[in-house]
Amino acid sequence: MLFRKSERRSRGQAAVAPCQPRTGIDRRTFLNRSGVTIGALAVLGDLPLGCVRQAEAGPPPPAGATVNTRKNICTHCSVGCSVIATVTNGVWTGQEPDYDSPINRGSHCCKGAAVRDDVLSERRLRYPVKLVDGRWTRLSWEQAIDEIGDKLIEIREKSGPESVYWLGSAKFTNEAAYLNRKLAAFWGTNNADHQARICHSTTVTGVANTWGYGAMTNSYNDIRNAKTIMVMGGNPAEAHPVSLQHILEGKELNRANMIVIDPRMTRTAAHATEYLRVRPGTHIATIYGMLWHIFQNGWEDKEFIHQRSYGIDEIRKQVAKWTPREVERITGLPEAQVSHVAEMFAKEKPATLIWAMGQTQFSTGTANVRASCILLLATGNVGCPGGGANIFRGHTNVQGATDLGLDVTTLPLYYGLTQDAWQHWCRVWEIDYDWIASRFASKTLMESPGIPSTRWFDASLLPKDQVTQPDNVQAMFVMGHGVNTITRMPEAKRGIEKLELLVVCDPYPTAWSVLSERKNGIYLLPACTSFEMDGSRTASNRSLQWGEKIVDPAFESKNDYETFYLLARKLGFADRMFKNIKVENGAVSAEDILREINRGGWSTGYCGQSPERLKAHMRNQAKFDLVTLRAPKDDPEVGGDYYGLPWPCWGTPEYRHPGTPILYNTNLPVSEGGGTFRARFGVERIVKRKVMENGQEVEKEQHDNLLAEGSYSVGSEIKDGYPEFTLAVLKKLGWDKDLARQEMEVIQRVNRANPDAVSWALDLSGGIQRVAIEHGCSPHGNGKARMIAWNLPDPIPVHREPIYTPRPDLVADYPTLPDARQFRVPNIGFSIQKAAVDKGIAKQFPLILSSGRLVEYEGGGEETRSSKWLAELQQHMFVEINPVDAGARGIKDGRWVWVTGPESNSRARMKAVVTERVGEGVAWMPFHFAGWYEGTDLRPKYPKGADPIVLGESVNTLTTYGYDPSTGMHEPKATLCQIRAA
Repeated sequence: MLFRKSERRSRGQAAVAPCQPRTGIDRRTFLNRSGVTIGALAVLGDLPLGCVRQAEAGPPPPAGATVNTRKNICTHCSVGCSVIATVTNGVWTGQEPDYDSPINRGSHCCKGAAVRDDVLSERRLRYPVKLVDGRWTRLSWEQAIDEIGDKLIEIREKSGPESVYWLGSAKFTNEAAYLNRKLAAFWGTNNADHQARICHSTTVTGVANTWGYGAMTNSYNDIRNAKTIMVMGGNPAEAHPVSLQHILEGKELNRANMIVIDPRMTRTAAHATEYLRVRPGTHIATIYGMLWHIFQNGWEDKEFIHQRSYGIDEIRKQVAKWTPREVERITGLPEAQVSHVAEMFAKEKPATLIWAMGQTQFSTGTANVRASCILLLATGNVGCPGGGANIFRGHTNVQGATDLGLDVTTLPLYYGLTQDAWQHWCRVWEIDYDWIASRFASKTLMESPGIPSTRWFDASLLPKDQVTQPDNVQAMFVMGHGVNTITRMPEAKRGIEKLELLVVCDPYPTAWSVLSERKNGIYLLPACTSFEMDGSRTASNRSLQWGEKIVDPAFESKNDYETFYLLARKLGFADRMFKNIKVENGAVSAEDILREINRGGWSTGYCGQSPERLKAHMRNQAKFDLVTLRAPKDDPEVGGDYYGLPWPCWGTPEYRHPGTPILYNTNLPVSEGGGTFRARFGVERIVKRKVMENGQEVEKEQHDNLLAEGSYSVGSEIKDGYPEFTLAVLKKLGWDKDLARQEMEVIQRVNRANPDAVSWALDLSGGIQRVAIEHGCSPHGNGKARMIAWNLPDPIPVHREPIYTPRPDLVADYPTLPDARQFRVPNIGFSIQKAAVDKGIAKQFPLILSSGRLVEYEGGGEETRSSKWLAELQQHMFVEINPVDAGARGIKDGRWVWVTGPESNSRARMKAVVTERVGEGVAWMPFHFAGWYEGTDLRPKYPKGADPIVLGESVNTLTTYGYDPSTGMHEPKATLCQIRAA
């Protein structure tokens, strides 16, 4: 139920009306009286969905009931909308959007409006169960943890710690994500991942390898400052609906251009001033087409390029190859349209580039992202209000879970996996490094990336000698992650059947429980939602928000903190893992977990956002400016802070840095939220180049400067580029005298042998950061952004055709990269692409298949398809097909069709939507469905009463092989299919 702000008073009065009997009421009685739970819902899945009744509000709370309001964050997308809950006698009875939040300003999308049902849903998993001879059998939590723990220990002793995979969730709070990564470290593996692998791992890698940090540079609110808004690979109207208020108000108030480049005429594209329909998988060609016109006409920002970027000459050479004719041959875009949008983006500034998974989910995903960054650098649209890379992340806390190291490539906060990184976190954890090292099969594996979530089933199915670890993956421990969100589901099905153990900890059973033909060895543990626990989450704009527990966990569900504690206790390292985290009667302190994150989070500026500061922000939301996100400086609690203390928030919480609303903005002092590009790539690059000398061509070493030239933050005492700060750098500048005695003592303890080597990211005192900032400098240095990323497979982005391309004629000119072993398993994309060309797959499967989001559902859809409110809005899985393609196949709108894919004889049955939203030769599907598999209804296989209301085929039954070499990202946005009438 949604209530307008004006109704708050009347609802409060109704709760104590004298005409009502003043009697108490318990939770179960209240649920029964209010109609919040309805017995008929238990069989709703067996009814035609047209029979779903219109939602009706329950009666007001009875007189004398204890009524409270509590505030948490919507658990769906990454915008970060606040939710205000009315709680009566411990039951969530009412909901409204938060009018004070500067992010959602009293609005919700349909998913946000329905979140109360996530807690109250009758479809939730109620108690632990295990699969015994094909039947779900109830057991206690104690018995479940004992049996699971015993099996994990058995697998560890037989196959080693790497044979257990810890698959976590972007639904986690920051604190839970951190515990998941910490538990994997204490277990002895880097095989710990989450949804970022399949949505924005390529963003993180591509952006971080360009200018330092892998995140959105600006914010949803700041889009209001843009004069040109380009959406390329995103559909905010459906994927991030509340963000659209900021985009459209910016468009209207600034009369901004709004360019949408997308293969599909989306709801976002309907708002565009300029729409470009492009072939899927041609992002780099499109960007280079724009840059060709920009360079030809001198529209680039020459001063910005000279001062703040590296590698422009090589980029110019690459772009020169992309003439208008070649761009049109690859993308289908005419020269006049490309030139027009290029001129707008370069000249009508500030310009921002928005993207989501329409740019990232390709075998060239990292290169796609890098091309976008190069466009922003070439036009000088980084580090300023209204500009930047506005990267719209997917799930509620996918940004935070990535930050906190739930990633196979790093420890928390991007420290990596080097010995220095492990020693840093061992100091934070107050754990002996040698003990942690002893938990791993080898030091090599300890410092090597794990297996990406996109390849877990390959690590289960491949011959043992093709997996670079002691044994295959034998067990999956899955928390809050759908199996239907990863490509190649037929292989995932086989992978599940090969495992010795599968544990799924989730509020809902999910498709993991029904996809395979297993009869034993699956455990389902009921997790509570984030509304039933305390903790922080990080929105796409890097702002942290604290959510307070609204109600106690429903049924027998437990919060993630307790589950991790129970596992750690069973596995024998709870005392070590929770050494500095309070655990009282099984209740784990979320605040203590965040404080531990603060103590170790110097590299990313997660050090200043204490629970106390975040809670103060939630109390004072109305004080933050809508556009700048800053509170008045004279406010006693949040004075001068930016909302949510967006990272980096430097120094200790007591230092009270305000956060950084726009990354790399030199127009503000660092102490006021400004910054520079990170000098993380060194101070110079040695390059061998051929030069003419005495009339002869000779090869000589040249030293290229990687530090900024003549660009620095307002107030900086260094008027040029400078390296990352260490104690040695402070000494060279004479600034070490500004360190307090206690700070110097901590620095010396960090590295007793060589304290001069202690950096701003390893100093546990925060002193090096504090001193650098007080002299107007960024702790991470002042470097140039890299247009050339020499450590990546393609240092300069290269267009490469999708593995299953509809244009085999282009593969000879634009092949994928050679086969190689990556992330412990082979990547044989080159061989598969070649075989597809040789076999004429594009003729057998002539339609491009892409996928995306619907406004009604989220992610794999298990939660939202289980909501009685949302299920009524979208009842069927479907495929969009152009009228020309439908007519040629005798397909009618609304009729059933079979869609077949080029691998594993895959097929899926769904309804056809005949529409010009997709172009000729293109098909599109939502990716939120599961519960049907190749025409078979799996509803009978779910635990009784816990099946989602809406089931359907998964698009990923049809999607195919293809992996980005830098990240393991899969390729669901560009494969092939065929469609025929059923």
